Amino acid sequence: MRMIQKLIHPATPDLNGRMFERKAARGIIMRGSEILLLYTRRYNDYSFPGGGVEADEDLLSGLRREIAEETGATQVEVTNEFGYIEEYRPHYKPEYDLIHMLSYYYVCNIHEHLGEAQLEDYELNNGMSAVWIDIHQAIKHNRQVIKNKEASMGFSIERETIVLELIASELIL
Repeated sequence: MRMIQKLIHPATPDLNGRMFERKAARGIIMRGSEILLLYTRRYNDYSFPGGGVEADEDLLSGLRREIAEETGATQVEVTNEFGYIEEYRPHYKPEYDLIHMLSYYYVCNIHEHLGEAQLEDYELNNGMSAVWIDIHQAIKHNRQVIKNKEASMGFSIERETIVLELIASELIL
């Protein structure tokens, strides 16, 4: 799978220290120029459905589980690999200095009807919800949040916006 980009957060001066390794799988689900994303009120951003893969899961099983949990989607079919982003950033837990995150993106198809999402407590508390949105609107929104350096801005917005822009340039006809 192609590497899209390697990101090193500015608050990460070097890559030494106690590092937590995490693999995540994220879904690209399109309907014309609309894309199925997660809007998170706490961070005021759009991100891809998906997330961390459990120790006993492969990437595709984790992807299907996460998409179903976060969006209520059924019949998740992975059609293509899109690419991955490697990133290093500070870790919020005191037992680690850094997180090394590998986010793998896959193009998927789903059944048209979304069922009920099974969000975790922290996702509910953050105000996360699945939305169909025009990809260019999502990019514009995320870029504005980045430009304004909103206090609520999360670590993932830069990564997700890079991938959204690449999708817009490669997959939107």
